[in-house]
Amino acid sequence: MVGNRIWFGGLFNSSGRRRQVNAEKTFEMSPVQEQRLQRLKERLNIPYDETRPDHQEALRALWSASFPDAELSSLVSEQWKDMGWQGPNPSTDFRGCGFVGLENLLFFATTYPASYQRLLLKKQGMRATWEYPFAVAGVNVSYMLIQLLELNAERPKSLPGINFIKVLSEHEDAFDVLYCIAFEMMDAQWLAMRASYMEFKEVLEATKQQLERELSLEDVNGIHDLPAYNLLYK
Repeated sequence: MVGNRIWFGGLFNSSGRRRQVNAEKTFEMSPVQEQRLQRLKERLNIPYDETRPDHQEALRALWSASFPDAELSSLVSEQWKDMGWQGPNPSTDFRGCGFVGLENLLFFATTYPASYQRLLLKKQGMRATWEYPFAVAGVNVSYMLIQLLELNAERPKSLPGINFIKVLSEHEDAFDVLYCIAFEMMDAQWLAMRASYMEFKEVLEATKQQLERELSLEDVNGIHDLPAYNLLYK
């Protein structure tokens, strides 16, 4: 959970490390890739600031996209718990990830509303009695992606990170779309593992490994090439 961040070690075996070194030696970023990666990193460095009007507006927009028929009484309200925040003030849950955690959720809600609503309202499959909190899980997915794609490093060295940069040069919103895919994958893993709240860490790690495999495929040229992409339209 974000309040107690989930940290992951490297998942490469010895052969994976050899692939990592070889890929690093042969990969040179184009000017477009450099530019788009820099813009993405700038987004990642923006903390959530509950005093900024644009951040407040984004939070209101997230509520409206999530519960269009329910009016939000206040930006600090017990209503937020209905979305799966840990308390009445979502800003406390953004500390581990920053404003991008909110941007990712809002992008998901407005770009793939059917998929978003299906996950938010837990409409699919045999659900656990003690379910994962939707919004906090979403922030954890953002954090997991940042680590997997090595976006805190100067440049990616692993195949998933390098392939992501290649996709980013074709689709500037690749990180946001990949976030939606990863969230869908996480929910599918949750159902497949018949998990409960205390097993969320294992579910998230299994999701990371699955996404790592898909982003290590040699023929990944775009978001649409990922096998899990169709989860957004199931």
